[in-house]
Amino acid sequence: MSVDTPRRIVLLRHAKADWPQVSDHERPLAERGRSDAPVAGRRLAETGIGFDLALCSTAVRTRETWKLAVHELPERPRTVYEDRLYEASLGELIALLNDVPDEVSDLLVIGHNPGMHALADALAGRAEGDTATRMNRSGFPTSAFAVLTFDGSWKSVEHGVGTLVDFWTPHD
Repeated sequence: MSVDTPRRIVLLRHAKADWPQVSDHERPLAERGRSDAPVAGRRLAETGIGFDLALCSTAVRTRETWKLAVHELPERPRTVYEDRLYEASLGELIALLNDVPDEVSDLLVIGHNPGMHALADALAGRAEGDTATRMNRSGFPTSAFAVLTFDGSWKSVEHGVGTLVDFWTPHD
């Protein structure tokens, strides 16, 4: 696959989590999260994107979100549970994207806020229609996802490189 290949990045925020007396990393999904995650999976399937790779935070709530969402996809992509996604800064998220192999054209990242919103906002040098307005107005709620496109190598991912082409939330 050429480094000039059009690529897509989908940034999915985990579903609504509960607040039991456990560490933040171990927080499970709340009842609403368990119902929203499959809805997000169905909406991801409707995009028609065939993911080559899914990078998922190791936190319980992201792993549970992915487990419920992936069953709605026509094909399960290769999944890597990535420690670096938990509590990642914007710079760390961009560095993680820079490490994605160039044979991957369509990438799904299941992570946390504020990182998912910050990354979508930073990468989106352009936006189609009102996608940026809707994303920034909503604040990137749980189970929401942003779809961005860009051309070039993953090593070239930096601020402003992409176009925000879709933004979806389960509770508009």
